[in-house]
Amino acid sequence: MRDENLSIEELPAIGADQRILRLTGPLVLNSFFAFQTLIREDQTATLVLDFTGVPYIDSAGIGAMVGAYVSRQKTGRTLFLVGVQPRVRTALQVTKVEQFFHFSDSWPLKAGAS
Repeated sequence: MRDENLSIEELPAIGADQRILRLTGPLVLNSFFAFQTLIREDQTATLVLDFTGVPYIDSAGIGAMVGAYVSRQKTGRTLFLVGVQPRVRTALQVTKVEQFFHFSDSWPLKAGAS
């Protein structure tokens, strides 16, 4: 059986109105509640989620991601996904939600990137 633990680590931000969270472990039903709470409470202009350590995501995790997108989009705030693994990216593509997110291979982004 797979380890269903998700750890979330806050990394030092480059700008004053941004937050960087590094996720490690699967973003699945058994582990997404802390993630969802952090996302809902975050009020920074830019939220960067480092997905380098996320091996897979299920429908509950995708739902939490879409909820984060909707919440931030309504208030003009930005959400970036960094280092998304191919398996996670494929799950976002198959569920037709990939279009909602800004992706980057690394952070910080180069000027003008989205």
